[in-house]
Amino acid sequence: MPRHLTDKDIARFRRALCKVATERFARHGYEGVTMRQLAEALGCSPKTPYRYFKDKADILATVRAQAFNSFADTLAKAAARAPDAVAGGRLVGEAYLAFARRHPHAYRIMFDIDAPLDSCRHPELEAAAARAIRFVTQGAERLAAAGALDADPTLYGWSMWAAIHGVVMLQQSGMLAHGPDSRKLAGFLGATMRRGAAAANGRS
Repeated sequence: MPRHLTDKDIARFRRALCKVATERFARHGYEGVTMRQLAEALGCSPKTPYRYFKDKADILATVRAQAFNSFADTLAKAAARAPDAVAGGRLVGEAYLAFARRHPHAYRIMFDIDAPLDSCRHPELEAAAARAIRFVTQGAERLAAAGALDADPTLYGWSMWAAIHGVVMLQQSGMLAHGPDSRKLAGFLGATMRRGAAAANGRS
């Protein structure tokens, strides 16, 4: 007869399983991971993970939600330290790069895995992703309000996100070993895009 699980037991096992799952999903993708493999990595029976999660999709949604929330927390702390909108853009960009560098597996399961956000089955994942996505336009809106940006904040924000995501992918693939420092490259992209947005609207 299985022993009674305390709240601490449940939390401890879930943390261990989520840690292993994050690394496995990042390395092998959703289809390349099985519940049996996760159980083997934890040294438990194949049925044990089902005592804590519904299925593999539930595990993926949980670890992705955790990653998005951690990512959003990191960006929020950086934005809160900024004395002005321009500094905010720089600090948030640096925090973005630092998060991706320190937590490469979390970054990959957020943005580089073939598994869509399922808001019907996993509303907590949608909410966590929405927190992170809010930073796409928030910084651009502050730049526009401060008169430092003369462009559609939504388009500018998503364009900047596409650019910095590209920097992260180059960094994670090792390609920046042959090129500029990631912070220097991201800073150049941000400054160039602001100047370009101003020029497109007839400003120098």
